[in-house]
Amino acid sequence: MTHLPRPRSAPGEPSSAPDTSGTSGTAGTVVVTTVASDSHTWNLVFLQLLLEERGYRVINLGPCVPDSLLLSECLRHDPALVVVSSVNGHGHVDGLRLARTLRGHPDLATVPVVIGGKLGVSASAAERGRQAAALLEAGFDAVFDDGQEDDLRRYLDSARPAPALTGARSGATGAP
Repeated sequence: MTHLPRPRSAPGEPSSAPDTSGTSGTAGTVVVTTVASDSHTWNLVFLQLLLEERGYRVINLGPCVPDSLLLSECLRHDPALVVVSSVNGHGHVDGLRLARTLRGHPDLATVPVVIGGKLGVSASAAERGRQAAALLEAGFDAVFDDGQEDDLRRYLDSARPAPALTGARSGATGAP
Protein backbone atom coordinates (compact mmCIF):
# COMPACT_ATOMS: atom_id res chain seq x y z
CA MET A 1 0.00 0.00 0.00
CA THR A 2 1.28 3.48 -0.80
CA HIS A 3 0.49 6.64 1.10
CA LEU A 4 0.46 10.35 0.45
CA PRO A 5 3.90 11.74 1.25
CA ARG A 6 4.13 13.25 4.69
CA PRO A 7 5.18 16.88 5.12
CA ARG A 8 8.88 17.55 5.26
CA SER A 9 8.51 19.16 8.68
CA ALA A 10 7.23 17.21 11.67
CA PRO A 11 3.51 17.49 12.48
CA GLY A 12 2.83 20.62 14.49
CA GLU A 13 5.95 22.39 13.26
CA PRO A 14 5.49 25.34 10.92
CA SER A 15 5.82 24.67 7.22
CA SER A 16 8.76 26.28 5.46
CA ALA A 17 6.41 27.77 2.83
CA PRO A 18 4.23 30.77 3.69
CA ASP A 19 0.72 29.85 4.82
CA THR A 20 -1.75 31.48 2.44
CA SER A 21 -4.77 29.38 3.36
CA GLY A 22 -5.34 30.32 6.98
CA THR A 23 -4.73 26.73 8.18
CA SER A 24 -1.54 25.15 9.45
CA GLY A 25 -1.68 22.12 7.15
CA THR A 26 -0.15 19.38 9.27
CA ALA A 27 -0.89 16.80 6.55
CA GLY A 28 1.22 18.66 3.97
CA THR A 29 0.71 21.21 1.24
CA VAL A 30 -1.63 20.64 -1.71
CA VAL A 31 -1.72 22.86 -4.79
CA VAL A 32 -5.24 23.12 -6.26
CA THR A 33 -5.73 24.46 -9.78
CA THR A 34 -7.76 24.36 -12.95
CA VAL A 35 -6.37 23.89 -16.44
CA ALA A 36 -5.49 26.97 -18.47
CA SER A 37 -8.79 27.01 -20.40
CA ASP A 38 -11.09 26.65 -17.38
CA SER A 39 -12.52 29.79 -15.74
CA HIS A 40 -14.65 28.04 -13.11
CA THR A 41 -13.96 28.66 -9.41
CA TRP A 42 -16.68 26.90 -7.38
CA ASN A 43 -14.97 23.54 -7.91
CA LEU A 44 -11.70 24.95 -6.56
CA VAL A 45 -13.38 26.31 -3.43
CA PHE A 46 -15.06 22.94 -2.84
CA LEU A 47 -11.73 21.11 -3.20
CA GLN A 48 -9.95 23.58 -0.95
CA LEU A 49 -12.52 23.03 1.81
CA LEU A 50 -12.43 19.25 1.40
CA LEU A 51 -8.63 19.19 1.63
CA GLU A 52 -8.45 21.61 4.55
CA GLU A 53 -10.91 19.39 6.46
CA ARG A 54 -8.34 16.62 6.11
CA GLY A 55 -5.53 18.77 7.51
CA TYR A 56 -3.84 19.90 4.32
CA ARG A 57 -2.50 23.38 3.75
CA VAL A 58 -4.02 24.43 0.41
CA ILE A 59 -2.53 26.74 -2.19
CA ASN A 60 -5.49 27.57 -4.45
CA LEU A 61 -4.17 29.05 -7.70
CA GLY A 62 -7.61 29.94 -9.03
CA PRO A 63 -8.99 29.66 -12.57
CA CYS A 64 -7.27 29.81 -15.97
CA VAL A 65 -3.84 28.87 -14.63
CA PRO A 66 -1.16 28.75 -17.33
CA ASP A 67 1.02 25.63 -17.25
CA SER A 68 4.10 27.76 -16.58
CA LEU A 69 2.49 29.34 -13.49
CA LEU A 70 1.48 25.96 -12.08
CA LEU A 71 5.01 24.70 -12.67
CA SER A 72 6.61 27.67 -10.90
CA GLU A 73 4.16 27.50 -7.96
CA CYS A 74 4.78 23.78 -7.51
CA LEU A 75 8.51 24.40 -7.46
CA ARG A 76 8.00 27.24 -4.97
CA HIS A 77 5.71 25.35 -2.55
CA ASP A 78 7.03 21.76 -2.87
CA PRO A 79 3.54 20.19 -2.53
CA ALA A 80 2.71 16.73 -1.23
CA LEU A 81 -0.03 16.59 -3.89
CA VAL A 82 -1.32 18.57 -6.89
CA VAL A 83 -5.07 18.47 -7.58
CA VAL A 84 -6.27 19.62 -11.00
CA SER A 85 -9.99 20.22 -11.51
CA SER A 86 -11.84 21.02 -14.71
CA VAL A 87 -15.53 21.50 -15.39
CA ASN A 88 -15.42 23.00 -18.89
CA GLY A 89 -15.03 19.72 -20.79
CA HIS A 90 -11.45 20.44 -21.95
CA GLY A 91 -9.63 18.87 -18.99
CA HIS A 92 -8.54 15.87 -21.03
CA VAL A 93 -6.78 17.91 -23.71
CA ASP A 94 -5.26 20.47 -21.33
CA GLY A 95 -4.45 17.77 -18.78
CA LEU A 96 -2.33 15.77 -21.22
CA ARG A 97 -0.14 18.79 -21.85
CA LEU A 98 -0.06 19.75 -18.16
CA ALA A 99 0.99 16.28 -16.99
CA ARG A 100 3.87 16.24 -19.45
CA THR A 101 4.96 19.70 -18.30
CA LEU A 102 4.98 18.73 -14.62
CA ARG A 103 6.53 15.29 -15.15
CA GLY A 104 9.17 16.86 -17.39
CA HIS A 105 10.69 18.75 -14.46
CA PRO A 106 13.00 16.57 -12.35
CA ASP A 107 11.88 18.15 -9.06
CA LEU A 108 8.24 17.30 -9.79
CA ALA A 109 8.62 13.93 -11.49
CA THR A 110 7.45 11.99 -8.43
CA VAL A 111 4.99 14.46 -6.86
CA PRO A 112 1.51 12.88 -6.90
CA VAL A 113 -0.76 14.68 -9.39
CA VAL A 114 -4.47 13.90 -9.79
CA ILE A 115 -7.11 15.30 -12.13
CA GLY A 116 -10.88 15.20 -12.07
CA GLY A 117 -14.12 16.77 -13.16
CA LYS A 118 -15.71 17.08 -16.56
CA LEU A 119 -12.66 16.09 -18.54
CA GLY A 120 -14.38 15.72 -21.90
CA VAL A 121 -17.70 16.25 -23.64
CA SER A 122 -18.46 12.65 -24.59
CA ALA A 123 -21.31 10.81 -22.89
CA SER A 124 -19.69 7.51 -23.84
CA ALA A 125 -18.23 5.57 -20.90
CA ALA A 126 -15.78 3.91 -23.31
CA GLU A 127 -14.50 7.30 -24.51
CA ARG A 128 -14.17 8.58 -20.93
CA GLY A 129 -12.23 5.40 -20.15
CA ARG A 130 -9.85 6.03 -23.07
CA GLN A 131 -9.36 9.62 -21.92
CA ALA A 132 -8.64 8.49 -18.35
CA ALA A 133 -6.14 5.91 -19.61
CA ALA A 134 -4.38 8.57 -21.70
CA LEU A 135 -4.20 10.93 -18.69
CA LEU A 136 -2.72 8.16 -16.53
CA GLU A 137 -0.21 7.35 -19.27
CA ALA A 138 0.74 11.05 -19.51
CA GLY A 139 1.64 11.07 -15.82
CA PHE A 140 -1.40 11.59 -13.62
CA ASP A 141 -1.51 9.33 -10.58
CA ALA A 142 -5.32 9.19 -10.54
CA VAL A 143 -8.22 10.36 -12.70
CA PHE A 144 -11.64 11.10 -11.22
CA ASP A 145 -14.72 11.28 -13.42
CA ASP A 146 -17.21 14.13 -12.97
CA GLY A 147 -19.21 13.80 -9.77
CA GLN A 148 -16.83 11.33 -8.12
CA GLU A 149 -15.90 13.41 -5.07
CA ASP A 150 -16.47 10.37 -2.84
CA ASP A 151 -13.77 8.56 -4.82
CA LEU A 152 -11.42 11.48 -4.16
CA ARG A 153 -12.26 11.34 -0.44
CA ARG A 154 -11.52 7.62 -0.36
CA TYR A 155 -8.31 8.19 -2.31
CA LEU A 156 -7.14 10.78 0.21
CA ASP A 157 -8.27 8.79 3.25
CA SER A 158 -6.92 5.41 2.22
CA ALA A 159 -4.15 6.43 -0.20
CA ARG A 160 -5.66 3.94 -2.66
CA PRO A 161 -7.66 5.01 -5.70
CA ALA A 162 -11.28 4.00 -5.97
CA PRO A 163 -12.65 1.87 -8.84
CA ALA A 164 -14.23 3.03 -12.13
CA LEU A 165 -12.33 5.76 -13.97
CA THR A 166 -10.09 6.30 -10.98
CA GLY A 167 -6.78 4.51 -11.23
CA ALA A 168 -3.24 4.57 -9.99
CA ARG A 169 -0.42 5.13 -12.41
CA SER A 170 1.51 1.90 -12.66
CA GLY A 171 5.02 1.98 -11.29
CA ALA A 172 4.52 5.19 -9.31
CA THR A 173 6.59 5.14 -6.16
CA GLY A 174 5.61 7.24 -3.21
CA ALA A 175 2.39 8.12 -4.97
CA PRO A 176 -1.07 7.72 -3.48
